Amino acid sequence: MTTTPTPTPAPNGRTDALTRREQILKEAARLFAERGFHGVGVDEIGAAVGISGPGLYRHFPGKDAMLAELLVGISERLLDGGRLRVTESDDTPRAVLGSLIDGHIDFALDDRPLITLHDRELDRLKDEDRKRVRQLQRQYVELWVAVVRELYPDAAESEARAAVHAVFGLLNSTPHLGTPLGRTELETLLRGLARGAFGALGA
Repeated sequence: MTTTPTPTPAPNGRTDALTRREQILKEAARLFAERGFHGVGVDEIGAAVGISGPGLYRHFPGKDAMLAELLVGISERLLDGGRLRVTESDDTPRAVLGSLIDGHIDFALDDRPLITLHDRELDRLKDEDRKRVRQLQRQYVELWVAVVRELYPDAAESEARAAVHAVFGLLNSTPHLGTPLGRTELETLLRGLARGAFGALGA
């Protein structure tokens, strides 16, 4: 009897093999980011994953549900990943902050369509979903603020929070960079810029 091999975990904790549902969401994110939410039809999303448009309704009730799952889902993943990095680390606050930075850089480079979607389409979510995204984002910010204040105890809370938002703005600018830099070079640049921004709190 043959068995199906277990997908190998990727460096970011996910598996290399995507489920059909994940494939749909990935292509929906790409198409929504490229042409806008209203510029993409269900049939086009279906064609991108090799199924009929109506076949998508076995997975999602419509485009609104896809958008909600994309934006709520990435907010949950960022928060869960950040918490994991903090709770599993026995290192210094500097090392913990470095780990948070590295995790957000991975997001900023791997999920650029979702950054574009958030900027353009967040207001299209239902009130309940939009509030959920905002709640998750606030918790993610406060996670960072706590680590930053531990590393820079002389910084006021307002300064630490402003620095966190500034670094998010910096890292989340990746969809607009248009840089010829390779992945490694861009990671190194973003890491240095983020650490430099936080370093200003200790100046």
